Amino acid sequence: MTNLDPNPELIDFNAPHNALGLSAGFEEKLGSDYIVEVLEPRLVPLGGPRAMTVQRTIPQRARSLIGAWCFLDYFGPDDVAETGGMQVPRHPHTGLATVSWLFEGRVDHVDSAGNWALIRPGEVNLMSAGYGITHSEYSTHDTTILHGVQLWYAFPEEQRFVAPHLDQYRPETITGPGWEAKVAIGSLLGVSSPVETYSPLSAAEISLKPNTTMEIAVPAEHEHGLLAIECTANFNGAWIEENHLGYLGTGVTTLQLSSGDSPIRVMLIGGEPLDEDIVMWWNFVGRSHDEIGLWRERYQTEMGFEVGADPSRVVGPVYSDGTVFPQYGDFPSDQPAPLPAPELPSVAMRPRRNPPTVARRKEQ
Repeated sequence: MTNLDPNPELIDFNAPHNALGLSAGFEEKLGSDYIVEVLEPRLVPLGGPRAMTVQRTIPQRARSLIGAWCFLDYFGPDDVAETGGMQVPRHPHTGLATVSWLFEGRVDHVDSAGNWALIRPGEVNLMSAGYGITHSEYSTHDTTILHGVQLWYAFPEEQRFVAPHLDQYRPETITGPGWEAKVAIGSLLGVSSPVETYSPLSAAEISLKPNTTMEIAVPAEHEHGLLAIECTANFNGAWIEENHLGYLGTGVTTLQLSSGDSPIRVMLIGGEPLDEDIVMWWNFVGRSHDEIGLWRERYQTEMGFEVGADPSRVVGPVYSDGTVFPQYGDFPSDQPAPLPAPELPSVAMRPRRNPPTVARRKEQ
């Protein structure tokens, strides 16, 4: 999925957290032991006259990352006959991985690393962009309802130029008293996903029957977010409204999840904070404005939108800086035309950092 926010540069991720206050879209709630941040989703159309609209909870001003997770879109359940479903032509990614997880419907994935994949409910699809990849995503012809999430995580410095690749995995459903879960990424609830990530991360779909409480042991050095899916969920004593995201910082070793008189379903994500400076713009995660600009120029040139925009192109299999040419790979010729990149912001983008945020106890 591509970031088609029409004004991505208007979010000032560099604003100090305490200067933001309890602005629209951000609230602090008293939990049983800790203060829980609650992030309200903002609606973002994916483009086109019958655009499918997603609900984006990160990034935003109040919080730009959770661990290395830097992007969370929730979509559906959408009647494909009304919305047109997912129709995202070829577009680039660099310096990150995308994680697709469906609750209902199916999506065809094609990428420039030579992968053709069918994304199905309950099966994680992790695409590592590395130094550069392009892909497309289209809901299948037999999909009537489309419902799911897509997340991105930013690569740490040491791995951000790995070769692009795709991993798929269908986790088993694990159960306990009144609950069931599927661990897509990382280790939770006594099970581990084999899907490799370059940062310590976790992601799981969890469902509870009515009037159920479960406790989840987690590493103290990780921070966590909980997305309430078509429900209101109790997260460590704080009620998280439907389609909102609750956040707890590091220092918490037990997450408590409870339902009321109705069943609930949530997506739990977590990870060790990525304590590095990053620049995130459109579909790229880099380290400077100039780096993002170079990647945009190469994409525009390789896709045929601009001629000779990139001065570092040389004859042969690599660019002058050693990056593989073409950076965004080859693509099947029978696919729809690629998406053009938006214009870069007129003001240089500043690197931002997401240092560890320790969860605050209520008495503080």
